[in-house]
Amino acid sequence: MYKLVALDMDGTLLNSQKAVSPRTKQAIQAARDNGVQVVLASGRPLEGMTKYLDELGMTGENDYVLSYNASLVQRVESKTVIRKQIMTGRDAKNIASLANDFGTFIHAFTPERGLITPQNNPYTEHESVINGVPTTVLDFAELADDEEVIKVMMVADPEILTAAINQLPESLYSQYTVVQSAPFFLELMNPNSNKGTGVAMLAEHLGLDASEVICMGDAGNDHHMIKYAGLGVAMGNATDDIKAIANHVTDTNDNDGVAKVIEEFVLGK
Repeated sequence: MYKLVALDMDGTLLNSQKAVSPRTKQAIQAARDNGVQVVLASGRPLEGMTKYLDELGMTGENDYVLSYNASLVQRVESKTVIRKQIMTGRDAKNIASLANDFGTFIHAFTPERGLITPQNNPYTEHESVINGVPTTVLDFAELADDEEVIKVMMVADPEILTAAINQLPESLYSQYTVVQSAPFFLELMNPNSNKGTGVAMLAEHLGLDASEVICMGDAGNDHHMIKYAGLGVAMGNATDDIKAIANHVTDTNDNDGVAKVIEEFVLGK
């Protein structure tokens, strides 16, 4: 019944040690051996996903990946982009002004400059380390208005970020897709960019219906794809709002929650 499985990475596919467990790896391979397309859908850039794609053997021309919360959907081997929904330097400067007002740090990803931030901070450093990408310190005022920007993030201690979120103008939610991917990460993207629209586009590309799709996640940036999927799955460690919209709640990322879903709903074990 299910022919496409889309997996969030942090808090879902990966356990607390940022590793894919042997049972999960085996379940994914068994699903792929049965003709099921398995894709990673993450807020990370492709560079931060490559290690795991290699480990799972999902590196062929018929393998796909959704990076930057599906701002980019592309083939893994050739890196051919089949969907791109991104922002501009003008957007980055507007959001940077808000971040300054709210006392949060900010960083962004661009195709040409990579990871950029006006000021080094622990959260941008964390982003740099987990994704294996260098950081360039750059005043966002230097960005051209029409320069391509993939996504912008407000980052700060959770209590500071929560206070900032509570002050965001309502108009921002119509201008951008706004999702919280971690207690210290708020992501702003093109309004047509989210994991739900990305998975839907890929399903259409593959000739599949939403009823044939499983999506699994644990955080706010997984909301759209869990709502879209025929079987939307929340991890046992997911936030309460994600559990509330899911069709099914599985075990935690440290107890093979992904493997258990694949075994039950794909492999029929």
